[in-house]
Amino acid sequence: MSAATHPPVVVRGPLERLLSPFVDVRAGEAGTALLMMLNVFLLLTAYYIIKPVREALILGKEGAEAKSYASAGMVLLLLFLIPAYSAFANRVNRARLITWVTLFFISNLVVFYALARIDMPYLGVVFFVWVGIFNMMIVAQFWSFANDLYSPEAGKRLFAIIAFGSTLGAILGAWVTKALIAPLGVNQLLLVAAGVLALCLVITRLVEARESRARDLSGSVGAGAPLERPEGGFRLVMSDRYLLLIALLMLVVNLVNTNGEYILGKTLTGVADRMIAAGQNGAASPGAFKKQFIGSFYAGFFTWVNLVTAIVQLLLVSRILKWFGLRVALFVLPLLALGGYTLLALAPIIGVIRTVKIAENSTDYSLQNTARQALFLPTSRDAKYKAKAAIDTFFVRAGDLLSAGLVFVGSALALTPQKFAAVNVALVLGWILIVSILARENARLTGEGARPVVAAGTEAARA
Repeated sequence: MSAATHPPVVVRGPLERLLSPFVDVRAGEAGTALLMMLNVFLLLTAYYIIKPVREALILGKEGAEAKSYASAGMVLLLLFLIPAYSAFANRVNRARLITWVTLFFISNLVVFYALARIDMPYLGVVFFVWVGIFNMMIVAQFWSFANDLYSPEAGKRLFAIIAFGSTLGAILGAWVTKALIAPLGVNQLLLVAAGVLALCLVITRLVEARESRARDLSGSVGAGAPLERPEGGFRLVMSDRYLLLIALLMLVVNLVNTNGEYILGKTLTGVADRMIAAGQNGAASPGAFKKQFIGSFYAGFFTWVNLVTAIVQLLLVSRILKWFGLRVALFVLPLLALGGYTLLALAPIIGVIRTVKIAENSTDYSLQNTARQALFLPTSRDAKYKAKAAIDTFFVRAGDLLSAGLVFVGSALALTPQKFAAVNVALVLGWILIVSILARENARLTGEGARPVVAAGTEAARA
């Protein structure tokens, strides 16, 4: 056989070799994957710069009750924003869509900075609603872009390392904010966040330029074109069984998790009250002791959540998806939650609750987050941008709203954290049912239904 008949040998470069211990990266993939990881890192950094400003503005004036009312307003506002986003997505290609939406949010931050300088009334409530929408929509748009860039096979391999950027952004963003808030002040952080978002836009354009060159070489231009279907995000979700199942999954996941946060907070407050009643607050006033006790607890709690999330994301997520597949990965969190909340319903002890919530949150932020992004890989481009925006904003926030209603009713009925844990057990059973149906739909779309997931994973591992 002559040399001309052999296919060209593509050798992995130094970047691919650097990433290979953590993810199955092929020749030529590392550059774009690292740029995407840096992009989502900066997005989460910007969010964690904005987050303390949000708390300072709303708690400093309007108070904690206003946060609950603002959450309801957020859901209502999304009913109008999602159709507007879908209509805009129908008119432009993905590069212009991401550019103009990002510039819109950057301009908003500059406007909020000016309004904060003049101390505008009720700015805290408006900004709280804006941050909730910004966080969900800008991250959803990033993952829409990632789903559009990668094939289902490549996405399942590379999303784990890309998502690691969001984990790092959450960890380092909070640290950077703590370092900057004293010398710069609260309001100036808004301009810092605007600058970080501008860097995200530059990276997006770099990725788009790389992929445009690749499309030109392959003769494919579809990904750079505007979307094709006129339907909005909500209609796409409601008319497609697979998308509706993803929407229900996100709603239930957020409902269970938010209920869990309430169980943790309620139990922790009760522990602090009992310690004060027993005289264990020492020389500190009851109010000061309670704040210090709760603050110290959550500082350690968030540290462990972020640490475990980073370890799982870097070392386990890619391997779980490769060896066992997406469908098995989707069952990990609900089964973990089922065991955890069953245990809490039997023994609502603060140490047990802390361990359960660390395990739940870290798995949610790592494996579950990567798996749910991969669910959109076999969908249409319209679904990736318009339906995903609806699911990742409205349906997620609807879960928060349902949890608030459940807490309101539960408080009126004087339900204990133990009873709330039992409610979560019932909700998790529904969650497992949704995942079971969703896994079959995913197998149908990807053509993987003919063989068992574990067997496929074993073959991949051997290869």
